[in-house]
Amino acid sequence: MELVSLVVIFGLWFLSGFHLDPADSASTDPLWTYLAGAGAVGVLAVVAAAVAARAGAVVTVVSQAGMALLICLVVFGGVAVQSHQDQRCRDVPSATGCGDAD
Repeated sequence: MELVSLVVIFGLWFLSGFHLDPADSASTDPLWTYLAGAGAVGVLAVVAAAVAARAGAVVTVVSQAGMALLICLVVFGGVAVQSHQDQRCRDVPSATGCGDAD
């Protein structure tokens, strides 16, 4: 379920920059909101691992801990990428991907 949630979250982010109008300059939304959603999925994975540990389900604990680690890596990687993009847009506002696409 966590993988499906992540695919939906980042699929929505990808689709935010997809427009059928060739005259419209498309740029994706900032990642911050989508990273918060992915972080919430990570918290749910940690809670599921804790509940499984209490119940003694070792395989579930390992799989949920692995999923939480994967989500953690994705979120921290996304934060680094979005922070770099934000800094670039502060330094050079006319850079590609900066500014309001409306």
